[in-house]
Amino acid sequence: MITVMGATGKTGGAAAERLLSAGKKVRAIGRSADRLQALVKKGAEAAVGDVNVGPFLAAAFQGAEAVYVMIPPDYAQPDLRKYYNRVGETIEGALKQSAVRKVVFLSSLGAELPAGTGPILGLHDLEERFRKLNIDLLILRPGYFYDNLYSSLGLIKHQGVNGGAIKPDVPVAMTATQDIGAAAADELAGGQFKGTVVRELLGPRDYTMAEATRILGGKIGKPDLKYVQFPDADFARALMQFGFSQGAANAFVEMSHSFNEGKIRSLEGRNPRNTMPTPLETFADQWAAAYRAM
Repeated sequence: MITVMGATGKTGGAAAERLLSAGKKVRAIGRSADRLQALVKKGAEAAVGDVNVGPFLAAAFQGAEAVYVMIPPDYAQPDLRKYYNRVGETIEGALKQSAVRKVVFLSSLGAELPAGTGPILGLHDLEERFRKLNIDLLILRPGYFYDNLYSSLGLIKHQGVNGGAIKPDVPVAMTATQDIGAAAADELAGGQFKGTVVRELLGPRDYTMAEATRILGGKIGKPDLKYVQFPDADFARALMQFGFSQGAANAFVEMSHSFNEGKIRSLEGRNPRNTMPTPLETFADQWAAAYRAM
């Protein structure tokens, strides 16, 4: 049995699907029984509950040979780092209580840094926390999610530009969420990792925000679509209009600075093991469908 946190989300859902396709027994964790039904129909066991509740999480981990661990995003939290640590402490307790021996943890590029990376600081803390457990731990460090580009749909639809706080010409390692889920599933199914191992997950190549915007624009008949770097205050206000807390918005501004300064980057360099197959152009087809459906 392999337990998957966030099974109704992007990476967890992809991991659960791939494991089920490989014939593995899967216990899928999610808040909604309805949203878990698609996986249940494919053979998964549903574990419905709140990952902030220690006894529930320990029961969901019980009997598992391996667990996929991730922090559910909640950008309404006033302090993301405290939120990550609070959930991380619950996960740690559940791992200890259930005696799980193998864990794949979804972290991020830049999580080796102890300061200056905004929301990634919480992942840094959890890497350090989980390293102290007597388990086999595989830390996945993907780049910027392609899916983050969905947040630009409204801006492009209504104002005719894309924008953010990252500079337009900075190369950014980006990754498809389905590739992250596939890599996690393969590691969980294989179970070959020992001790603590870090594996970066990069897309086929880096993209600048200006280039990514041109690719997206080309898919919706706007090949000249522009990317604009917003002042920090304007970017933070825009995030708050989407439901971010002030603290979370400030954290994302700080993370953008780290991208601009080249701090959030691959430490390994690109190699066959960390280069994932899906190019941004493939994701852009899905993005364009969402744009046309607005």
